[in-house]
Amino acid sequence: MKYIVDIDGTICRAHQLPSGKWDYKNHTPIDGRITRINKLYEEGHTIKYMTARGAVSGVDYYEMTKNQLDSWGCKYHELSVGKKEHYDIWVDDKAHNSEVFFK
Repeated sequence: MKYIVDIDGTICRAHQLPSGKWDYKNHTPIDGRITRINKLYEEGHTIKYMTARGAVSGVDYYEMTKNQLDSWGCKYHELSVGKKEHYDIWVDDKAHNSEVFFK
């Protein structure tokens, strides 16, 4: 199976600056969730991390995000940064809420 996994608020705790902007470099990993995704990888599933970082601002967060995932020990096949559509609600017949998925 192929899994598309969001990053911010899904495998890491998101932090906001007083300005309201996201402080991506200081997000902290949620180890148990990363372990669960890594297990899927080890079982032979395809893992693609996808984030909207920079989708609105146009800032290229690819290298910073790749370095974060690597430093957190994330196993994955592909990373997409800034290409995920920025949205408020995603309606999809295959989507899982991260809080339910990681229970």
